[in-house]
Amino acid sequence: MTSVLAPPPQGSDLKPVPGVPGVPYIGSTLAVMRDPIGTARKRYAEYGPVAWGWLLGQRMVTVHGPEAAEVVLVNRDKAFANGPAWSYFIGPFFNRGIMLLDFEEHLHHRRIMQQAFTRPRLRSYMDAMAPGIVRGVESWEPGQGFKVYDHIKKLTLDLAVDVFMGIELDDAERARVNGAFIDAVRAGTAYVRFPVPGLRWHKGLQARKVLEEFFHRHLPAKREGDGSDLFSALCQAETDDGERFTDEDVVNHMIFALMAAHDTTTITLTTMAYYLAKYPEWQERLRERSLDLGAERPGFDDLDAFTGIDMVMKESMRMVTPVPALPRKVVKDTSILGFHVPAGTTVVVPMLSNHHMADWWTDPDEFDPGRFSPERREDKVHKYAWAPFGGGAHKCIGLHFAGMQVKTILHQMLLRYRWSVPARYEWPLDTTSLPSPKDGLPVRLDRLEQRT
Repeated sequence: MTSVLAPPPQGSDLKPVPGVPGVPYIGSTLAVMRDPIGTARKRYAEYGPVAWGWLLGQRMVTVHGPEAAEVVLVNRDKAFANGPAWSYFIGPFFNRGIMLLDFEEHLHHRRIMQQAFTRPRLRSYMDAMAPGIVRGVESWEPGQGFKVYDHIKKLTLDLAVDVFMGIELDDAERARVNGAFIDAVRAGTAYVRFPVPGLRWHKGLQARKVLEEFFHRHLPAKREGDGSDLFSALCQAETDDGERFTDEDVVNHMIFALMAAHDTTTITLTTMAYYLAKYPEWQERLRERSLDLGAERPGFDDLDAFTGIDMVMKESMRMVTPVPALPRKVVKDTSILGFHVPAGTTVVVPMLSNHHMADWWTDPDEFDPGRFSPERREDKVHKYAWAPFGGGAHKCIGLHFAGMQVKTILHQMLLRYRWSVPARYEWPLDTTSLPSPKDGLPVRLDRLEQRT
């Protein structure tokens, strides 16, 4: 039975937000986790672009489509806060990361952090990554049942450790840090949101302690050194006014940055590998281009030549958006597309399902990288039609680093291997947290004969 979220102010022209709450606390949680795109389509068809329901223990308003996304993400009247919304999900595990700060404080931290993502810094990160990418990809063992997700996750974490931290770790320590990040991310969508030993929330809290101890232990050396890694960059970063990060700031931002850098990149590369296995004609097209470039280790200025990889990357991020939903907390009464949204409401921009709306995309469930070609550019129909990196003041600060890493790794994969899946294979995608294949994406991996 349809009900309204809250009556609009008397005398206003605003409409109440419609929806079906379902069972309090639970609501549509299970349906969204099982089938986020299908559930969003059903809600949009029934209630339009702005609707509410119970989700993960909260009364949430879901806004569908790029027009509503722009209102929330651009946030012109400062009615939507990032921190309180994300804190509900990941606050205890990624405390005071850049994404959990708002307004003036967020601007202050972002201004300092941007010093770590300048073009010269990006060049130095790429130079530092190159040997590790070649070494990591070259070490893969060809054969049947090669699990792409597992190998890419290990590679991206190794690169994050090398490039972001500049610290030598043995296998046991790498495994401990990797396990802590996995537990911290998965804790965000726990059903039981208090520390019961053995359950997700408790594991996430324990993981946070592991990560804090790890970064605090290495921080003094980074303060004293002059390294080119991100850890050093954050220790040294300074605005024109002489503002710098405290030790706590550095630790908080490193924990968040390392998670963001290797988790979302892993999802993007795994999705690309999946669709390139399903559509071998695209894999061959990209491989020919990589072979023709003749750059064993491409430089920063070579990245623009990877036009095909860029289209496949964008389409893969549309098909499986690494961060599938962007929540915001309403801090004062506001409106979205003429609907009254009261203070205290949680609003969600479902980027994954927005990227699959037939109103904005041709055959949205079809893998079609050509939609990002210069001739078509379907993403240009609206500024927020394609927005996997978010938008507004909180747009991902590391988006250029991410693109650089994805293109460089896939280039090395194309130069060395061909991979395939059985004709009828459809990957079982786990969407209970950040999307990932339940089976690790097993492929047949064959080493290529080197072109002479």
